[in-house]
Amino acid sequence: MLKVITGTSGGYCHGLSRRNFVKIGVAGMASASLSTVLEARAASQALGKPAKDTAVILMWLDGGPGHLDLYDLKPEAPAEFRGIWHPIKTNVPGIEITELFPLQARSADKFSIIRSLHHDNGDHFTAAHYMLTGRGGPNGSNTAGKYPSVGSLASSVCGARKQGIPPYISVPYASSVGLRPGYFGGNYLGARTNPFETDGDPNAANFQVRNLLLTDGMPLGRFDDRNDLRTQLDHLTRRVDSSGFIDSMDRFQNEAFSLVSSGAARKAFDIESENASLRDRYGRNSFGQSTLLARRLVEAGSTFVTVHSGGWDHHWDLQKGMETRLPEVDMAVSSLLEDLSSRGMLEKVMVVLCGEFSRTPRMNNGGNGGPPLSKGTPGRDHWGNAMFALVAGGGIKGGRIVGSTDSKGERPHDRPVTPFDLHATIYHVLGVDPSTHFLDHSGRPVAAIDSGSVISELF
Repeated sequence: MLKVITGTSGGYCHGLSRRNFVKIGVAGMASASLSTVLEARAASQALGKPAKDTAVILMWLDGGPGHLDLYDLKPEAPAEFRGIWHPIKTNVPGIEITELFPLQARSADKFSIIRSLHHDNGDHFTAAHYMLTGRGGPNGSNTAGKYPSVGSLASSVCGARKQGIPPYISVPYASSVGLRPGYFGGNYLGARTNPFETDGDPNAANFQVRNLLLTDGMPLGRFDDRNDLRTQLDHLTRRVDSSGFIDSMDRFQNEAFSLVSSGAARKAFDIESENASLRDRYGRNSFGQSTLLARRLVEAGSTFVTVHSGGWDHHWDLQKGMETRLPEVDMAVSSLLEDLSSRGMLEKVMVVLCGEFSRTPRMNNGGNGGPPLSKGTPGRDHWGNAMFALVAGGGIKGGRIVGSTDSKGERPHDRPVTPFDLHATIYHVLGVDPSTHFLDHSGRPVAAIDSGSVISELF
């Protein structure tokens, strides 16, 4: 690792010193420099993928939502499979979803449901890695990420759609199975491809994005002066540097300065300027307001935005959990699709709703799959053999069902779909060629995905 010594005073978030920050930054840039990103972008276009101005909002339900309780109900199955809630009709003939989704039922013509998604793994870490990177590797005993996320890859190739806004943002933070940024991160692409995290709660009064604030009340003019001074002090070192790493670090500094000084970025993150009635429609809760903020960010020019919702690991007390969270999901999803449509943005913004896996078709007795342990009322355990994903926008047609599961919802019955197919579809929407290669830690070229194909029924 190249060490660039620039002093040890001053600290960064997570307790990193300036020296450590430079070490980490340069290490990341060694594997994903600006030239590498530009080459990847050019290669993607040369391989027949035209430049686009599309974006993706990934709504991540961390912990695993059950397909039989949301979008693939089985009212004719035995009671221990079909669960607690009844299906209701939507505005698309033949499509039914849970009764806890009345708002989405009125807008089913705007989204489609993949009912035959599967990766056949019930380990939180392996499953999340599959869904977010398209590859396996980690498990509960070894949780370290192995590959870059779909967001890191896509934003590296595409960049931001407009200047002055990060290309890849997570609201309020990037977290997979408790790891930050976890499998949302860039891994061997380097720290520079990790998502920008807003932190905080967009539903809180006076919400502010911490990383956009100047320290110690420093006025913007003084910050500008400091940036100029740094450039002058670095000049001599730059003259004797032949590796290009200092220029790479310049990009870190310049992007940070651009973000803080950009009126476009500050405006996009200012959710309190949004119409109060629209905020009400999204839901006055963290997930609803995070989803609204995601819409503002793609509108401002971000390419890939993730929205986090935790607490979906319902081994017990399923009824309480679903009746608390599903109305929030209903408001957020339906409002986002209607909002994007009314603004003429739905054709340009792909929306994906999913988690790392689903839940067991057969409900347990509240004891985490074993004998009663006084843990509460029945729930469902881990299940990766049959899952769902809701998809919409970005050219995807609404009102369609892809695949089906068997009579008890245990496995795909027809048209099995994998996370690799979902990623290929995301890359298709964004104009990224999936055969574009990046160098891993050993210098070996690795394609964005090595299997999977676009889900053609959606277009």
